[in-house]
Amino acid sequence: MATMGNVIVLVNRIQRACTVLGDHGGGDGTASLPTLWEALPSVAVVGGQSSGKSSVLESIVGRDFLPRGSGIVTRRPLVLQLHKTEDGVQEYAEFLHIPKRRFNDFSLVRKEIQDETDRLTGKTKQISPVPIHLSIYSPHVVNLTLIDLPGLTKVAVEGQPESIVQDIENMVRSYVDKPNCIILAISPANQDIATSDAIKLARDVDPAGERTFGVLTKLDLMDKGTNALDVLEGRAYRLQHPWVGIVNRSQADINKNVDMIIARRKEQEFFDSSSEYSHLASRMGSEYLAKLLSQHLEAVIRARIPSITSLINKTIDELESEMDHIGRPIASDAGAQLYLVLELCRAFEKIFREHLDGGRPGGARIYGVFDNQLPSALRKLPFDCHLSLQNVKRVVSEADGYQPHLIAPEQGYRRLIESALNYFRGPAEASVDAVHYVLKELVRKSIGETQELKRFPTLQAELAAACFHALERFREDGRKTTVRLVDMEATYLTVEFFRKLPQEVDKTGTGNPSTPVDRYTDAHFRRIASNVSSYIGMVSDTLKNTIPKAVVHCQVREAKRSLLNYFYTQVGRKDAKQLAELLDEDPALMEQRQQCFKRLELYKSARDEIDAVSWAR
Repeated sequence: MATMGNVIVLVNRIQRACTVLGDHGGGDGTASLPTLWEALPSVAVVGGQSSGKSSVLESIVGRDFLPRGSGIVTRRPLVLQLHKTEDGVQEYAEFLHIPKRRFNDFSLVRKEIQDETDRLTGKTKQISPVPIHLSIYSPHVVNLTLIDLPGLTKVAVEGQPESIVQDIENMVRSYVDKPNCIILAISPANQDIATSDAIKLARDVDPAGERTFGVLTKLDLMDKGTNALDVLEGRAYRLQHPWVGIVNRSQADINKNVDMIIARRKEQEFFDSSSEYSHLASRMGSEYLAKLLSQHLEAVIRARIPSITSLINKTIDELESEMDHIGRPIASDAGAQLYLVLELCRAFEKIFREHLDGGRPGGARIYGVFDNQLPSALRKLPFDCHLSLQNVKRVVSEADGYQPHLIAPEQGYRRLIESALNYFRGPAEASVDAVHYVLKELVRKSIGETQELKRFPTLQAELAAACFHALERFREDGRKTTVRLVDMEATYLTVEFFRKLPQEVDKTGTGNPSTPVDRYTDAHFRRIASNVSSYIGMVSDTLKNTIPKAVVHCQVREAKRSLLNYFYTQVGRKDAKQLAELLDEDPALMEQRQQCFKRLELYKSARDEIDAVSWAR
């Protein structure tokens, strides 16, 4: 169980896992929302160039491991995680970008930092916001996370862009602006504290000094007869936390590779023997600074546990929702795979029916075919040409043959009507086709809207093909039925219609049936055309109602009832290998699920461990 003694180790482990999964702000500007990495407190080391930042870090670690030189040496943020080990355990270091390699030689650590920096920035004096992550395991350190940032500068030197001054400040601010960041402000004692770059920046982002620790370096290099007591005792610039003085190794000690443990001892001897600082000796030096930061970091973490837990729980809920959206991993046995396929098909059918029934848009387009497209097509049929006086004369004459009709030209009537009714085939078949295309479009739309199907492109394609095949069958049935309706009208004419027509009178207007009527006048043929037109109008009104019924019955109704019946039969015959092929996922989606799953496991593990810490208090 995690205890308060190793709470920083826990935070280090969580931060490291977040970094591996890319779930961190990292100061590179890639994160738009607060992450677990950002919610966990850390210590950012801020100072001007040549302020002694590197020496302070090396004193805390007890090892020479940082690149040295003039100008900008730190050109990428270095996230340094210190892990205290048991006495006697050999010290080693690990980089996150080469996790399987342990460095026991710290001169190689320095070289790797330089090489990894050059990998992104080149052998120039450019900077990069992408951090390097380094973990050091040693019995001579305290559990602590420090972020070494590029030194603040006032002037761009040769080989640097003019924007370098602002670029470095923006990078440093991206870390210290965060309310969870503890600022370790490094200032050299041999310069006026009023001109300190670190203090100026800390004052901007932390005006109350609540999360700033002031560190004064190079106390041994001050002019003779001067001291830094006004700063160390908080009179020159007051912070909520005590100032700590540090004595760095001299350049001669660095050149001679003086052991850091010896250097720490010499540092403590400086304070103990100093007439100015001996009364502060117990609160000075790199060892004290490391313990002070570790204790404070632990206290801050304890105080932030409720908010961290709240963020973790909220993120877990979001990740669970994302996993549901992406889809859970697929089972390997055939029965479970078949069940999944059927569930996905049912989800698609539900959405498809909602489109038809009005729960989703699209079904109204079918009504538009019946209410607009069909009546318009019927109105545009060429009956005026078909029933022109010339055509009526021709059809009636041809129907009479060598014997002219005696009373009414029945054969002429029939031929005119039958040939006119054939025109209704076009609008009938067009209605079938129009509804067919609407149904196909709704299938495509429904497949796209079925979130569960998005992860299975092969199944989507198979499902679409099966639906289109079924819709073709329904279209053929619809075409046969609607054409049959037209043929039925042509096969048997409604006799009652003609019986109700007024009788033709003679041209004298007497109405005497014994009076002969001239059957070959234009008026007679116009009367025939008028009667046929009235009959066609009656049939048109009938078909306007019956064609939609036939289309809905044969196509829409069947699409709702049996769109996937044949597909279900085929799927039920597939073996495990074929089902697995059907459920073949998009590789990008598989990667997305894997990353989501890893993040979910990370957050759950973090929650469990933090809960254990909470109960241990």
